Amino acid sequence: MWSQSRAATPPAAQSGGTITVWDPVVRLFHWLVVAGVTTNMFLNEEGKPVHRWVGYAVLLAVLVRVIWGVAGSAHARFADFIPMPSRLWSYGKSLLARREPRYIGHNPAAAVMMVTLILLLVLCGVTGWMQGLDAFWGMLWVQDVHKAAAYTILALAGVHVLAAIRESVRHRENLIWSMITGRKRAPSGSDIDHAPASGRG
Repeated sequence: MWSQSRAATPPAAQSGGTITVWDPVVRLFHWLVVAGVTTNMFLNEEGKPVHRWVGYAVLLAVLVRVIWGVAGSAHARFADFIPMPSRLWSYGKSLLARREPRYIGHNPAAAVMMVTLILLLVLCGVTGWMQGLDAFWGMLWVQDVHKAAAYTILALAGVHVLAAIRESVRHRENLIWSMITGRKRAPSGSDIDHAPASGRG
């Protein structure tokens, strides 16, 4: 399952075609989280009902995404993109040398970023919920953890956007647009695709 596989060059790649990579659940999760985090950080005052409910909605979206990471389409599954340390190390070296390959799904660095953001979203949502409980009312450490998680999410989101822009330029492919349409350029012989062949669209 973890072995590195390279996709053969299909006719679609030779003619500049595209394939579906990100299914509707993945795309909806992505943009719901973007909207929720943005509004709660910049528009919704902390402690207000709308702030809490937006936070709960994001937490629900994370839960759905975790389930989808096990039962979803090929490139949505954690088994497709969570890297072994050796794979992450190899990708890091190729990245520093500016020779990193193009991945059809998440590259190893993006996979680590995604898992980290999911964990931080859970931490932020749970500590936000805890602040509304009598047992944790007024506890500064809960508030501090909540704020630290929120600002870390914001910082990592910025890094994520910059990395997506860099990779878009590097591989001549608009990755932000692909998260809207769900489609990416079809694989060529040098591209890497870890998704099970039986689950590809």
